[in-house]
Amino acid sequence: MNKYTNVSDSHSMILTDNLILEHYGLNELSFESVNHYREKFAAAKPHHPWNGLETKEFLYKIGAWGKLRNSSKEGVTVAGLLMFSEERIITEVLPQYFLEYRENRGDFEGNSWTKRFTSQDGTWSGNVYDFYFKVMAHIAEDRNSLQSALHEAVINTLVHADYSGEGGIVIEKEQNIIRFSNPGLLRTSSDAVFSGGMSHLRNPNLFKMFILIGLCKRAGSGLKYIKAAWEEHHWKPPEFSEHQSPERTIFTLMFFPDETAASHETDYEHPVIQFENDEIDEWINQDIDNSVNNKINLINNEINSINNNLNSINREGISVNNDPNSVNKQTNSVNNKIKSVNKEVNSVNKRTNSLNKQHDTHTTLNNEEIDEQLWSIAELARKKKRLHPAVMEQIILQLCSKRPLMLKELAHLLERTSDGLRNNYLAKLLEEEKIQLKYPDQPNHPKQAYMAKQDL
Repeated sequence: MNKYTNVSDSHSMILTDNLILEHYGLNELSFESVNHYREKFAAAKPHHPWNGLETKEFLYKIGAWGKLRNSSKEGVTVAGLLMFSEERIITEVLPQYFLEYRENRGDFEGNSWTKRFTSQDGTWSGNVYDFYFKVMAHIAEDRNSLQSALHEAVINTLVHADYSGEGGIVIEKEQNIIRFSNPGLLRTSSDAVFSGGMSHLRNPNLFKMFILIGLCKRAGSGLKYIKAAWEEHHWKPPEFSEHQSPERTIFTLMFFPDETAASHETDYEHPVIQFENDEIDEWINQDIDNSVNNKINLINNEINSINNNLNSINREGISVNNDPNSVNKQTNSVNNKIKSVNKEVNSVNKRTNSLNKQHDTHTTLNNEEIDEQLWSIAELARKKKRLHPAVMEQIILQLCSKRPLMLKELAHLLERTSDGLRNNYLAKLLEEEKIQLKYPDQPNHPKQAYMAKQDL
């Protein structure tokens, strides 16, 4: 079949964005989007000769329309379809096409998005051009001083995406993080993308259309500009990560200083950051707010220590055997109802916190020592709802090294959702062969569990 004709039913070919779709005419385009673009073009280039052209000729000049040489055939290009058509028509050519924006202004908890729209919701065209403006209206509303850097990030995602790949484009905004995810891998190294210069564009015609209305500069300069802006604010440097099966690239912008980055967790396809085990242990033990060794909670804390001068059991005025303050006095007793170690609310064996809670797990830990070790290892994750992904991975590896753990057990220990653990951590650790399924030949085994590699 002629490569300049309509695509095959199998969609097996790689669709470059200058491919001409001869059976797709002007009536397949959203004229509201086209007219809006022409207004932007005229504002950016008021004296440009293209302003006086008819619609078809104007679209031809910007790369949205194509004409076959030595033939009367013509049609919308793939770039023109993406930029100006409507979702239902775009998916006829690119079945995997999907755009999504989602936002959570508070703590990131599952899928409780405070704002969300997709190319499929039917309230707007669903094309790339309109998506850009809808996204910018949200991500730049409270960061106007960074608008140029943010629109470079959005456009970078749109022009580098593989629109025939799986998963679509997803842009997520949290309180101090914006994550840009698109199908397809980088065409250069993650280090080189920030150096500027040449850029290996996957969709050069789309990029050209954005350049013509003044929304971006030459190829390769956008990410360099973003990096400089983040350095000026002394924020954690932007990060790229790539994932296989399906192929995806994630670009993460973090609006906080480098030293606080470790306390923030990203819950969508995390970038891979490697730490040595001793570095992880040191960091966990030094965590100021939530560590089990935190001064506030430390058993030997100066204020609360058993040996504290004011309250020491050996202090003359407050002796163990001193009647008013005796350890055995009802109000101060270790077993006092209010403060009792075994009080129902605080009990180590409290049903709601027990690892052996009947409806959370079907397996009972026979070894009490291992049970306590597991609970202790997972303590940091329970106290911090946002952890650096590398730290969470290390905690999971430590847990799975003690004994095989079912998904529901891990979810209970870490106080995370089962889906979140499976999608964000366990799948990645399985792919990297750091953990393995207890029943690898029976993925849906009712007692399926995860175990550390060294346990096999």
